[in-house]
Amino acid sequence: MTSNFLQKIAEYFCVSDIPGATIPSTSLSKILESMYLGQPLSSVSLKYLAGKDLLDLHRFATAQINYEEFVAAAQSAKQTRERVAVEKQRAAEAARSAREAEWEAENGRRLEAAKAAREALENDPKYIAKMKSRALRAKYGMHFIDQRAYPRLMAILEKVDSGRRMAEDDYIWLTTVAQEHFTAALESAFHQLEAEFFAEKFKRTGDPWNAVNASGHYRRCGQSEDALELLDAIGAHPVKHPKLQSAVCTTRGGAMRDLGRLDEARQLGEEGHEYRPGDFRPCTLLGAVHMELGNFDDARTWYAKGEVRGATQKSIDSELKRIFQRADKVKRDAIRAFLLREDPQRFAWVLARKQ
Repeated sequence: MTSNFLQKIAEYFCVSDIPGATIPSTSLSKILESMYLGQPLSSVSLKYLAGKDLLDLHRFATAQINYEEFVAAAQSAKQTRERVAVEKQRAAEAARSAREAEWEAENGRRLEAAKAAREALENDPKYIAKMKSRALRAKYGMHFIDQRAYPRLMAILEKVDSGRRMAEDDYIWLTTVAQEHFTAALESAFHQLEAEFFAEKFKRTGDPWNAVNASGHYRRCGQSEDALELLDAIGAHPVKHPKLQSAVCTTRGGAMRDLGRLDEARQLGEEGHEYRPGDFRPCTLLGAVHMELGNFDDARTWYAKGEVRGATQKSIDSELKRIFQRADKVKRDAIRAFLLREDPQRFAWVLARKQ
């Protein structure tokens, strides 16, 4: 049975407003179809009409009224159903609007309460101090701090962050007892402040040693070009003492090495060694430069000279690790092979980075 035909039948019996009347295979649509075709209804069908309060249709099906009487009564009943349906729809919409308004009001109250609580919290001195401390720790890469070290360490962070130099005993403490808290960010900030201090002192006094010290710190916070610029300024102040001459050459050579200018770094290292043959610093610089150049035998020789003159094996190994980590794969493989030939136990750490 097509939907159009069912619609026509539903309209004929004035029940097109009832959904089940126009849907195929429903009880009502089957009853209407039977009545339309003049077929008698079963007692079950008649009971269904009575149960659904379709009394006019029931009366017509049982021949209690004729079609004209049925239509008059059925149209009135249909109008009543439509009016009731409209009222129900309006009531449902009103109830939904009321629920939405209540939800919005409740949500507004929650938001206002949350805002008030947040503002009260943000104005709480303890909360402000806590957030400041958290931001400070994050800035200097400290995700965990030993509670025993917390007060002293936070005092150091606040001091450094305000642009004040770290006290010498605090620096010693950080590089020994609390070295796990001497993060790269804090170390860089320390060297930045030291570099600025000695650079300013050099401008005031003209003492070349201040320029050398400032340049060394600039190198350690990744500002090797600033180190070279400051060393160039020493030219206006004659340097005659061999120790100072060696220090200037070695520091300049280190900055050149940082910038990848290895040949110039090698020449400056050799010049620094000539000025002061007993100093280990030019020797370890030349060891590092030759290692990066791939001249491993020369690197071994210079590092050995450095150890004889006072360089510690620990400092040399630390530098070798930095060189190894910065090298590309080809150079890293070559360095690994050389170090393992030299001392497989001492340099076992190169195996952990094998690629």
